[in-house]
Amino acid sequence: MTTETPAPLAVTYAADAQELQEELGRTGGGPVASVGVLVFSGDDGPRLADGTPDPVPVGAVGAGVSVAVDGALFERRGFTAKVGRTLVALGTDGGPAVVFIGCGDARKADFETLRRAGAGFVRAAGRSGTALVVLPESFTGESGAGVDSRAGQAVAEGALLGSYRFVGHKSENDEGQIDRLIVLGAGLDGTGARRGIERGIRISRAVSLARDLVNEPPSSMTPRRLAEVAEEELGSSGEVTFEVWDEQRIADEHLGGLLGVARGSAEPPRLIRASYEPSDPLEVDGHVPHVVLVGKGITFDSGGLSLKTAGGMMTMKTDMSGAAAVIGALSVCGDLGIRIRVTALTPVTENMPGGRATKPGDVLTIRNGKTIEVLNTDAEGRLVLADGLSLAAELEPDAIIDLATLTGACVVALGNAVAGLFGNDDDFSARVTAASQRAGEGTWPLPLPDEYRKHIDSDIADMKNIGKTGEAGAISAALLLARFVNDVPWVHLDIAGPARSDENDGVLTKGGTGFGVRTLIELLDGYSPSSV
Repeated sequence: MTTETPAPLAVTYAADAQELQEELGRTGGGPVASVGVLVFSGDDGPRLADGTPDPVPVGAVGAGVSVAVDGALFERRGFTAKVGRTLVALGTDGGPAVVFIGCGDARKADFETLRRAGAGFVRAAGRSGTALVVLPESFTGESGAGVDSRAGQAVAEGALLGSYRFVGHKSENDEGQIDRLIVLGAGLDGTGARRGIERGIRISRAVSLARDLVNEPPSSMTPRRLAEVAEEELGSSGEVTFEVWDEQRIADEHLGGLLGVARGSAEPPRLIRASYEPSDPLEVDGHVPHVVLVGKGITFDSGGLSLKTAGGMMTMKTDMSGAAAVIGALSVCGDLGIRIRVTALTPVTENMPGGRATKPGDVLTIRNGKTIEVLNTDAEGRLVLADGLSLAAELEPDAIIDLATLTGACVVALGNAVAGLFGNDDDFSARVTAASQRAGEGTWPLPLPDEYRKHIDSDIADMKNIGKTGEAGAISAALLLARFVNDVPWVHLDIAGPARSDENDGVLTKGGTGFGVRTLIELLDGYSPSSV
């Protein structure tokens, strides 16, 4: 028996007490149960963000709750306003609880601070009812066009992603949370804040879609089912054309890497191809920029004949996180008015140790004719991506970006919070880096040194699928991928670390994180051929 996944948290905006009263009446909800205010750390102890009203309106005009800082309470409870930490002061006489939300040093506050604040608040605000969070104008210390919009977006993303739960396979769900969040602007431009909140809602839906795809058990999220869900999510848009290649079509198209990895599985592989054509395209010298997204879609990775340990297999449904991110990002391009062409390619298969499985020592021929000697069948992601990147390069786009849970070596180098970024073009790499910073998703550039190319030289094929044992594993994998993009500007994101979280932390919840969706959206939305 399973229970339905709860409806996403509803997020709305009110500019003042009058609009708050109207919002509460329009939605028919109960009274405000908790109020969140942002608190900075300082030399003299925690303080409210400048511009925070006291009292904060909570319903009828004239009704409010005091949010004055209680230094003694903070000291007693050890609250220092560290980013994302919260302190709950219970309401009096049945009034709303006050949640003080830590935002750290005001001089370092940014939009990621707001995301973490939104996530921390929804976790502390209670198990049901309506919550109100105050977002004052002065929060970020930034000014200029779009600041209020970005602030609203950040709070909405934090709240929605922090409240995400995957409970569809639980017989009981007792993880209650607030039903509705109202963002109260204190001096913000209401039009900009509303626009940002709506954008944050849409982006969060895309991230949640990616998380759902990853979190689903591998025997139900098979290659065929992933293709079906992708078509359900993408195929209904008038701006997206969608097709799925079956095993015969994959063979006809000479995708030898994908076929080789799929051999050991009873589940047939799929190649998902979706193309977004904007209704209001951006033209540059008569050309609409075109970016191709390639996502690794191994719905379960046993390691093949190079079998993983039992412990190593426990989280291997996560190995299709690249494909999930690509699908999630494309699902929202139309809603956000992305103005460039976007194509998504996701080679999808299981990697299993069946009787027909590829054996160590076999040679596979990739779509572009290059050959790869397979010495470790657990290094399968680069084999399917080689086909995907070959197809991408044939489209002659302006740029290619691939996402893949590719190597444990990248986790060793960068940990679980940061993705490795490799690229063959400094300008495009800088654009992706800037997009990841705006999105609040950590990336770090790693090199592609020419002297390491010999690590993947093969005696009997054009290359081999593993490098030197214990040396530069993430780099060796990226160097192999680089041979399939021709001269197209390209970035490879190795997301093996941040694709999954083992704890609820900030906007992350346990399980698939949807890492990369926000970076892709930032990249596509702000893309121009000539500037970062």
